[in-house]
Amino acid sequence: MIDSHCHLDHEPLLSDLSNVIKRSKEVGIKKLLTISTSLESFGRIKNIINEDDMIYGTIGIHPHETNQNLISSENIVKKFNENVKIIGIGETGLDFYYNNSDKDAQIKSFNEHLKASIKTNAPLIIHSRNAEDETFNILSKYKDHNLKILMHCFTGSKQFATKLLDLNAFFSASGIITFKNSTDLQETFKYLPLNKILIETDSPFLAPVPNRGKKNEPSFIDYTAQKLAEIKNISKSELVKITTDNFNKLFS
Repeated sequence: MIDSHCHLDHEPLLSDLSNVIKRSKEVGIKKLLTISTSLESFGRIKNIINEDDMIYGTIGIHPHETNQNLISSENIVKKFNENVKIIGIGETGLDFYYNNSDKDAQIKSFNEHLKASIKTNAPLIIHSRNAEDETFNILSKYKDHNLKILMHCFTGSKQFATKLLDLNAFFSASGIITFKNSTDLQETFKYLPLNKILIETDSPFLAPVPNRGKKNEPSFIDYTAQKLAEIKNISKSELVKITTDNFNKLFS
């Protein structure tokens, strides 16, 4: 089992990291991918990836952070190449739900991350909220570059998912799929091909049922895996094997 998206540099995970790692191993997690959200975040991640062999990291600027953290594709590539355990580009993308960052700054940053992903042939971890058309239009411009797209914590429409499948995208399911009111999202994951699905926690955010409302952590991925297995009508062990293989294929 692999948690394809967590934020180990956020509290309360960071100050309890050894126990977080221990509990992750106890539920059968083999790898944790801890995601960069700012240059400051990346500084912490460079240390965290040395804490255990199971931890890997990414380099990227979250769309909420683009006003303060503009970064060039050249700089992203440089930081990516500094350490073999940095294996992805992101979290990048567009979030027009909140006005935390200027739209133009988000779009500029997204394009820089895309160029870096192409230059490094590394997966691009994408956050998209209230920006389906804009996200797809930008990605479409690069469709001839064999992009490695990972839609993190996917909550988009089935129509959006269908368009992204044409770009060979992967989709990561978070604890949101365990929520009672997430029937549309459950239907979307029912529709998505098994060979395009990963699982994540996005911890310390979005704890799955039965821990909804608590601070999330990687070990809670077990509940998401169980629910996704039910949605796909397969055993949890099959789901774990498939999503693990998908992660290893994408990040190879």
